[in-house]
Amino acid sequence: MKKLLNALYITRDGAYLRKERETILVECDGEKALQLPAHGLSDIHCFGRVMVSPALMGFCAEQGIGLAFYSEYGRYLASVHGPRMGNVLLRRTQHRRADAESDGIAGNIVAAKLANAVTVLRRHQRNHGKVDAVDKAADDIRHLLDDVRHTKSVTKLRGLEGAAGARYFGVFQNLIRPAVRDGFPFTTRNRRPPRDPVNALLSFIYALLTQEISAALHGVGLDPYIGFLHVDRPGRRGLALDLLEEFRAWWADRLVLSLINRQQITPDDFQTEASGAVRLHDEARKRMLVTYQERKRETLIHPFLKEEIPIGLLPHAQALLLARHLRGDLAHYPPFSAK
Repeated sequence: MKKLLNALYITRDGAYLRKERETILVECDGEKALQLPAHGLSDIHCFGRVMVSPALMGFCAEQGIGLAFYSEYGRYLASVHGPRMGNVLLRRTQHRRADAESDGIAGNIVAAKLANAVTVLRRHQRNHGKVDAVDKAADDIRHLLDDVRHTKSVTKLRGLEGAAGARYFGVFQNLIRPAVRDGFPFTTRNRRPPRDPVNALLSFIYALLTQEISAALHGVGLDPYIGFLHVDRPGRRGLALDLLEEFRAWWADRLVLSLINRQQITPDDFQTEASGAVRLHDEARKRMLVTYQERKRETLIHPFLKEEIPIGLLPHAQALLLARHLRGDLAHYPPFSAK
């Protein structure tokens, strides 16, 4: 299994990153702010106005260190990759299977997404007491899950997924503790840009996870842009978004709820722009990234592999399982479904 390495997050506007021998040097206002060896890094994530030298870009590509750029709101912009891994036969199989309207991969992904959403809602009921609206939403999603298991059409699967998402986010506000709920009003999922603190946090975590999934797909030789569930669009990383669906509720949403309910993030940590966009202040973003990294280091028994692995390696594990399925080593793709 791949080793879980560290990720470097640069959130300081105007920071400049360059290579110095086998180290990465971060300068702010012309002065050295940080210098660390490159061999312990898996990824570098740059937010806002961060500059990177061409030499460091090339070095990261050669060493397999992911280098990604985001807006100050956490929206993914671009990334730098080295030579593509894997072989063309695997990618040809992926492209051919993606064109099959009744391919079972999409159904497995949607089933896992709905099952994980039910798990999150049921866990809230056990830990915080029964709420009728949440209970009904979990039942409704469970019924939609039964329909998903009997549906082969990808178009119908997208409709069922959308219906489940509406039910899930319709009660999401109930998962926020009453003591802090007034400071985090939530009515619906919105983005580009997010217009309330909860959506700002969700979009931020989703963007981070999507990038990590993309890197994992590159690592096993798959094309992150050709998916089985999401409609192809220019610039959309369809396969990365497909696998993200397995992790949204169990990983990203739970992390956001934890940050809010434990008051690690407060309403004062957000800024509303003239456009109506809401974003985190720099210091709060750093706190959130620390929590995100700590979560990645926690371990679990993978439901299919039956091995203990860090949560941060789940994208790699799922990418590997998908590649094995496409090569014919596994009869079905086993999506991540939390117990």
